[in-house]
Amino acid sequence: MQRRTLLHTALLASSALSLATLAQSQDFPPRKPVTMVVGFAAGGAADASARLIAKKLGENIGQSVVVENKGGAGGNIAHGQVASAAADGSVILFGSVGPLTIAPHLMKLNYDPFKDLAPISGGVNFPNVLVVHRGAGVKTLKDFVALAKKKPGSVDYASTGAGSASHLAGELFNQRAGVEMVHVPYKGGAPALQDLLGERVTSYFAAPPTAMPHVETGKLIPLATTGLARPAYLPDIPTVAEAGYPGFEALNWYAFVGPAKTPAAMLDRWNREIVKVLNDEEVKKALLQHGLTPQPTTRAELAAFMQKEYEQWGKVVRERKLSAN
Repeated sequence: MQRRTLLHTALLASSALSLATLAQSQDFPPRKPVTMVVGFAAGGAADASARLIAKKLGENIGQSVVVENKGGAGGNIAHGQVASAAADGSVILFGSVGPLTIAPHLMKLNYDPFKDLAPISGGVNFPNVLVVHRGAGVKTLKDFVALAKKKPGSVDYASTGAGSASHLAGELFNQRAGVEMVHVPYKGGAPALQDLLGERVTSYFAAPPTAMPHVETGKLIPLATTGLARPAYLPDIPTVAEAGYPGFEALNWYAFVGPAKTPAAMLDRWNREIVKVLNDEEVKKALLQHGLTPQPTTRAELAAFMQKEYEQWGKVVRERKLSAN
């Protein structure tokens, strides 16, 4: 009888410990500092939108959310870091189209975006804008194509890294326009833009928030945007589709993901909090002013969207016979 009582007491204690451990693993907000990792250098569209969202997110949960810029390899370094981070909800990633759905087709990665990272919510999306420096001597997309065809291999374009949205936008344009622009990868939007302004690279499929201030001062010439329709904030710039290449679309997007082993309850809670921020009127207004469209989703919707993008860009990679070089 005494042994049975001791065993029963031990089982109760073990169960209580397990429940306490489970409760602690799902504490929200996490007891540790919360980090939002961004795979690009400070100053670009990813950084700007992440900081906007992180500020409001921190206010809502009553705990600061620190943005950590981890640039390099087109964002792949940051994605690999988060894939192996502590799965306790203290680390979330402002992931991007390149590392999540393009890079796996181009190179061997130290993470699998569909196995090692878990979807949380969509973030923002936007078309890129093809811009050239004033010294390029072109004012329209037609002029640009003519220049690229006249001097094959002499026209180059910047990107935020191999496998990034700006890289694949350029390759898709090469395919559709029948030109061969040379790809020049950078570690983020800010250094790419710096070299474009310095006329060390000819063109760049840039994020509107980083490019448009320089368009307004006349330092850069906008030729076309990469969505199917003109965005409301760029009504005077034609789309690539309008300028002679029907159906051309290459949207840039960022989404929130976390380590795959993070408890589902924690991921669900982060989804609710992030969706709440993206639906906040002040946040929406601020993002739209930066040329960024909020894209809140359920976790399942993001998973389906990522799969669709993975298949679409895989086709472009195969048809263009691309590599990470």
